[in-house]
Amino acid sequence: MKILVTGGAGFIGSNFVHYVIDHTPHEVTVLDKLTYAGNLASLEGLPAHRFRFVKGDIQDAALVDELFGAHDAAVHYAAESHNDNSLENPRPFLDTNIIGTYTLLEAARKHDMRFHHISTDEVYGDLELDDPAKFTETTAYNPSSPYSSTKASSDLLVRAWVRSFGVKATISNCSNNYGPYQHVEKFIPRQITNVLRGERPKLYGTGENVRDWIHANDHSSAVLTILDKGAIGETYLIGADGERNNRDVVELILTQLGQPSDAYDHVVDRLGHDLRYAIDSTRLRTELGWKPTFSDFEAGLADTIAWYRDNEAWWAPQKDLTEARYAAQGQ
Repeated sequence: MKILVTGGAGFIGSNFVHYVIDHTPHEVTVLDKLTYAGNLASLEGLPAHRFRFVKGDIQDAALVDELFGAHDAAVHYAAESHNDNSLENPRPFLDTNIIGTYTLLEAARKHDMRFHHISTDEVYGDLELDDPAKFTETTAYNPSSPYSSTKASSDLLVRAWVRSFGVKATISNCSNNYGPYQHVEKFIPRQITNVLRGERPKLYGTGENVRDWIHANDHSSAVLTILDKGAIGETYLIGADGERNNRDVVELILTQLGQPSDAYDHVVDRLGHDLRYAIDSTRLRTELGWKPTFSDFEAGLADTIAWYRDNEAWWAPQKDLTEARYAAQGQ
């Protein structure tokens, strides 16, 4: 099978590309605009006879049409995805996440092509810290940021194109990813690289906000499972039972790197900071037979720390610019 991966030079997209190359005989084409979050170094070493890269925008209808016509399936990772950036300037999130997704859906409709849309658990809003509930496929949407609202919009577009035009699409909403190739603006790699540089990690507010973490390799295996076995028109939630509050994550990073667990600084909390995310992935596990490899968050985090320790050449060029931007925001 020939698979087109949008946003394949980004964090979870590049991990998916590596996973497909390593675990299947499929060929992969990446379409990526190479914004600040895209990095060709994340795709180095892939076999030329099974992989190619195309630089382009998912809003470019002519290019998208050409690529869809030459592939069997598309997996749509491309997105503006950083909450802080969406609060500072929402417009790129509307352009990429809504108009870009519309452009892809029209091409999938024209070419009658299998289409899988990658989304986030943030479309559901948040849960109370003491609430035993988790998000399921039937949880009502309640997005709280420009980022999550545009992802909710793109999910609804996919559902509409399935129902109205018969597009052969599925959707997955995933919990927070961690692992190799993640930009250092994100929570876990920012804290890891701070410690590796001898700097103190930064923690929003009290650090009680809870995220449900999943290793990017497990996300990739779930997406491939849905692409192979998922029922058209259905949504699947992807999670690995990795709930941790942000304070515990920072302290665990410090401990695993041999530092005192309290060697971090508190900074002003982010506007509209969601309290808790939690994914119930029962449907994916029971109906499609998927299960995560990194069921132990501490083991997955140790694997991630080792990758960042061994790959400073990958993250160092982006680190100073990222920290300068955060410093200007008092974070």
